[in-house]
Amino acid sequence: MKYSAIDLHSNNSVVVVLDESDRVLVQKRVPNALPRIIELLEPHRAELTTVVVESTYNWYWLVDGLKAAGFTVQLANTHAVKVYDGLKHSGDEDDARHLAHLARLGILPTGYITPPLQRALRDLSRRRLHLVRARTTQILSAENQYVRQTGQHLNSNDIKRLTDETVRKMGLPSDVECGLCATVCVIQALSAQIEVLEARLLEANVGTKEWALINSVPGIGKVLGTIILLEVGSIGRFACAGRFASYARCVDSARM
Repeated sequence: MKYSAIDLHSNNSVVVVLDESDRVLVQKRVPNALPRIIELLEPHRAELTTVVVESTYNWYWLVDGLKAAGFTVQLANTHAVKVYDGLKHSGDEDDARHLAHLARLGILPTGYITPPLQRALRDLSRRRLHLVRARTTQILSAENQYVRQTGQHLNSNDIKRLTDETVRKMGLPSDVECGLCATVCVIQALSAQIEVLEARLLEANVGTKEWALINSVPGIGKVLGTIILLEVGSIGRFACAGRFASYARCVDSARM
């Protein structure tokens, strides 16, 4: 049997194929072009047990393309892959060989490959979170601007309801008023886009059996329930409730 691994970068990849003795059969750096990578793997397809791809920021196109071409693909959990600290030399070729070696031994830490359609929705929920965090930053900035000038506090809900008209009625210095109006404008724009994304996420999930079940839990609302479902993916990938609790970081870790 043979084992392949790909050390993926932004514009190129190192493709390695090993045999059962860890002998290097293929080791080549190629541009990030799916046909070129498949061309290297094709002569070994019949004996190829797996193709390991690093879980980097740009793995979608490669994993989906290889799976569509009929290859068995594993996504390496790079944070869990430990390399011997005493190595005096290490490079992309060494990294790819190490991943293929771990796959051959059956001890490769892997990640879950979310199906493309569900993955797109999950990434949309993460984009929403990014916008929510950006809005929170602007809300805190508006609160600080106001308290510096007045000594009084506005809570986040009050800030969200501000308009140019209400800001002008505060009697703030003109430059402060201008800055606060700009912040309010950004908050309004972010809020509008957050509502658009939430509507799409709910549209895709409301009415499903899983969505109804998770929304029966006290404290979990429509949006949070949708986000949990998208991050979890298939609950069947967890062998028991304890595994899921550990995945959700609800179990303490200890090193003794």
